Amino acid sequence: MSRLQRVTVLGATGSIGTSTLDVIARHPERYQVYALTAHTARDALLAQCIAHHPEIAVIAHETDAQWLREALSNARVKTQVAVGEQALVEVSRDSAVDVVMAAIVGAAGLLPALAAAQAGKRVLLANKEALVMSGALFMQAVEAAQATLLPIDSEHNAIYQCLPSEHRGGLARHGVSQLLLTASGGPFRTWSRAALADVTPEQACAHPNWSMGRKISVDSATLMNKGLELIEACWLFDATPEQIQVVVHPQSVIHSMAAYHDGSVLAQLGNPDMRTPIAYGLAWPERIDAGVEALDLFQVARLDFEAPDEARFPCLRLARDAMQQGGSAPAILNAANEVAVEAFLAKRLGFNAISDVVAAVLNDQPTEPVHNLDVVLNADQQARRTAQQWVRHYAR
Repeated sequence: MSRLQRVTVLGATGSIGTSTLDVIARHPERYQVYALTAHTARDALLAQCIAHHPEIAVIAHETDAQWLREALSNARVKTQVAVGEQALVEVSRDSAVDVVMAAIVGAAGLLPALAAAQAGKRVLLANKEALVMSGALFMQAVEAAQATLLPIDSEHNAIYQCLPSEHRGGLARHGVSQLLLTASGGPFRTWSRAALADVTPEQACAHPNWSMGRKISVDSATLMNKGLELIEACWLFDATPEQIQVVVHPQSVIHSMAAYHDGSVLAQLGNPDMRTPIAYGLAWPERIDAGVEALDLFQVARLDFEAPDEARFPCLRLARDAMQQGGSAPAILNAANEVAVEAFLAKRLGFNAISDVVAAVLNDQPTEPVHNLDVVLNADQQARRTAQQWVRHYAR
């Protein structure tokens, strides 16, 4: 490699962000941190700035920015501090940046991830909402700017590794018959629908295999996370919803698979550690040390598979239906889910009512073709307002 690759980490204080910085720190001869961003986690962002000395740190609010500037000055760290959404966009498209890790959770991550794609960066996409909300626009931006898009979700990263190097233009053209998207099943895989009514946020956030943020953990528990991943996979791999099968695999050792017309099924296996797909994205097409232990198949001993139960976990069906409907439907689905999950985490909404709210909003709000980003953002905002009404209706 001729020079250091300069990296912006969007959502640096979250689980993906911290894992990214861990991998970067293992390879100081290859990577240099350019910018780190956080929403409100100023203490964690300060510690990261002291450790990694980025050029710029971005935080959401000016009061936190003032605190951060003073703390950095006291620590004699020369990192500049910027504020707000526009600053996120700027550090994503800056000409000094080579790689952008897009790891902001939710709709808030859309604009900076899109800016990175439009600027032709290597985009490591861990923010699935960017494709869920505006898949066609995002993929058009990638193609127009000749950006490099590498998926970081473990499932999509696994599929990427199992597909031919060129897979655009439809899977069938490249001998692929089906994508098998694995799911752990979450913490309530064996629970009845009735038992799920009394689930607490603490229980929903206790994922059996992965260390994740609270919102993603709830999505995993409802299987909405897998529904969003199904939508994302359609855009990433030029697939239809019918070409993607969700397979519950409790061990989370096989991260996903690709089935071929000749009967072959290629799978990517590994310990459930996000540093593996992060390292793959940073170094592709090379392979570098991620700090992850080798998989011990004797310790794993067995691999189990089962079909998802969409009666107990209807969010998966709702996501598939939204993708089939197309247009603004996936953006509506995502917005309604974000509002419902926030209400559940605040203990204002029951676990089963998350899917009830999403279904009601999808039924209430008409969809329209997505010709530009304004359509997406307007659909998002309207869906949030409608979802708040339904949260009050279903409130505990």
